[in-house]
Amino acid sequence: MEKNQEFPVSIEVQLLGGDSKQKRSTGNLCTPGTNVVMDGKLITQHCTDSTSKTYHGDQWVTVEVEVHGNSVIKHIVEGETVLTYTEPQLDENDNDARRLLSQGANKMISEGCVSLQAVSHPAEFRKVELQKLRA
Repeated sequence: MEKNQEFPVSIEVQLLGGDSKQKRSTGNLCTPGTNVVMDGKLITQHCTDSTSKTYHGDQWVTVEVEVHGNSVIKHIVEGETVLTYTEPQLDENDNDARRLLSQGANKMISEGCVSLQAVSHPAEFRKVELQKLRA
């Protein structure tokens, strides 16, 4: 990231809790500097809501992300697939992504880092596991 860059260029699984009143899904997708394909269409909007239910109050929620390189990515909440997409890629219209492309990065994203971040509210992670999937 550059010093004044607002967000990392990334594929983000957004975890949100409910506010006790409104519907608010979790396991959403946000794509700063990137795009994905859903149902054969290039998705360029910043965030896409999942189909998960709302989880109000303090409770443990199991979230899994199944990644098959640049092929299929699934967001799974409490055992239910709530979002599926393919072909994560750098957004050529984004300044930060263009900088990465000019430095030799591949447009199509097939690997990277995993980060955990809390933006505006405390978050607790009871157990974090990474498992390499068989090809």
